[in-house]
Amino acid sequence: MTKELAGTDSTSVKVKNEDLRDRTRRLRDGSALHWWNEAAFILGFYFVYSMIRNFNSRDARHLQALALSHARAIIHLQQTLGINHEEAIQEWALKTRALIVGANYFYGSFHFLVTIGVGIFLYRRFQDDYPLWRNTIAITTALALIGFTLWPLMPPRLLPEHFGFIDTLDRYPTFWSFDSGTLHNVSNQFAAMPSVHCAWALWCACALVPRLKSTWSKVVAALYPVCTVTVIIITGNHYLLDAVAGFAILGIGYLTARAITRAGRRSPIEPITST
Repeated sequence: MTKELAGTDSTSVKVKNEDLRDRTRRLRDGSALHWWNEAAFILGFYFVYSMIRNFNSRDARHLQALALSHARAIIHLQQTLGINHEEAIQEWALKTRALIVGANYFYGSFHFLVTIGVGIFLYRRFQDDYPLWRNTIAITTALALIGFTLWPLMPPRLLPEHFGFIDTLDRYPTFWSFDSGTLHNVSNQFAAMPSVHCAWALWCACALVPRLKSTWSKVVAALYPVCTVTVIIITGNHYLLDAVAGFAILGIGYLTARAITRAGRRSPIEPITST
């Protein structure tokens, strides 16, 4: 009887130790990742990001003229470059209701769900690469905040009617809307340059493609930022140059994060290998 109890206690301790190891990710350099620390960092970072991003929402009326002036400058630059096709693309998309409704849901949900999913995937399967990509998205998002603060930009959906754009969420409401009382009051409507949607989408693709096995999954991951660019345009939330700027800050964020991550490790970053 005593032996059986001892065996039970030993098994219980073993299970607890295995649970603890499952919650802790040990890196090659000897350091460890704890999911609760990562969750606290992400939630805290996003809280600060949201507070800073939406701070100017209190002065939206005062920023309106400046944001419109910047929008005119963007449109003029895109016309000069021959890439000012947002209005034509949206007009084409409006012919298909299902496409617009799908784009609205995509814009409002994939931005968060896919990014969180990729982060969890990296944490569980590629823990040695996780710090690099966590730092990359954090630095990229911080750079976006600088853009929002220094260069408020009126998105196409808020332009005067003669520009030809519509707010697709207003015409085809989904589970959320910029015009809902709370969101309208707290959201910075002029935080458009650069596009965080595009920066995060490219982050997902860059993190996933080298680590996926099947060809079809690599193709889907690679197409995700392409779909995101299409969605932000047909919903009237961004200009093409917003997407370009989003991709650019991701590049800067990655290079900066790589330097920081290398400096903080006792061993160099290993080449990527699929598992």
